[in-house]
Amino acid sequence: MVKAGIGRLFRRRREEPEPPLVDDGTLVVVGESFDPARADSAVLADLAEAGVIVEGRQLMLRHVLRLPDAAAVAATARILAPDGWVVTAGPDGATYADRPQHVTALELARERTRMAGLAQRLGGDAEGWILLGRP
Repeated sequence: MVKAGIGRLFRRRREEPEPPLVDDGTLVVVGESFDPARADSAVLADLAEAGVIVEGRQLMLRHVLRLPDAAAVAATARILAPDGWVVTAGPDGATYADRPQHVTALELARERTRMAGLAQRLGGDAEGWILLGRP
């Protein structure tokens, strides 16, 4: 009987994984950067200091792209889909590339560079990024 009691004491509690993050209209902007001269790591450091970025919190990373036409948007969607990106048309002619993830400075800088190269190759521009999260 004592063994069973001790086993329960040391059994780790399993945490339920958080449900997948989906932009269903309830997500709010928790951070953004549209200044190419400011390092992504500096923006994330400010967000971490404000308590927005915490270990284990999943956020929706949204890159804002300006692409010249529907063919470029379709090509972007085709190229990014295998990596889990969802490409949609935004307001005012912007194109959004969204993916839920745990954001780190290295990952963000890598993806920002990737989006800039892709947009440039297709005749467009990567304006910046937005982080969305649950309120």
